[in-house]
Amino acid sequence: MLEFILYLVFSVLETSALIFLGFKIFKIDLYLKEIFFVSLILAFFSYIVRIDYKLVQLDIIIQYILLLCFLWLMFRIHIFYAVIMAGMAYQAYSFIQTVYIYLIKFFVSFTSIDLYGSNLNAYIMQALSAVTAVLIGIYIGHKRKGFDFVPDKPNGTINLSLRDKILFALNLPTIGIMISIAIFVSWKFFSLIPLAYGFILYGYLYFSYRRDRNNYEYFKL
Repeated sequence: MLEFILYLVFSVLETSALIFLGFKIFKIDLYLKEIFFVSLILAFFSYIVRIDYKLVQLDIIIQYILLLCFLWLMFRIHIFYAVIMAGMAYQAYSFIQTVYIYLIKFFVSFTSIDLYGSNLNAYIMQALSAVTAVLIGIYIGHKRKGFDFVPDKPNGTINLSLRDKILFALNLPTIGIMISIAIFVSWKFFSLIPLAYGFILYGYLYFSYRRDRNNYEYFKL
């Protein structure tokens, strides 16, 4: 019972931080009760699939699809841009997470069991990642950064630019790279994983910035 409660608590914390960061990046109004509700549902499904049935890779896919559906149906974001938002949020959060995993591996042994299990190493990694994501989100909001090209209506037609299509295409490797973390976490060249995340995330930021500014300003990090 204690393991179940701890898993839910840290999973809700992690998912809430991921959604919070995604909303701040795209300047979406925060609905804290709804975010908590979505995070609780995702955490419950994750426990069943990941812990009870030991299907880690399937859990990653289900979590991504569920978040996408909630962004579309509950938060009323157009399905096309919901895909972009989900991809950006997961890429940003996974980049933070893989950086912490890379640093933790300097001090203790960190395996796929620690990554997707219910133990102290997993809880530390989840807590550090969640706090960092929230702090980054707060900073983005305080500095009024982020992008506002996502429409606030779930239906209707949209005019897709080339940059929209590129942003959509950048979602394609998201699930594959997320699954690769579990496969390569013990690999001696694990540092290539956060680099891959960083490269794709940079692409997201670059094309989002150009899309948001209509190509009138130069992109700077």
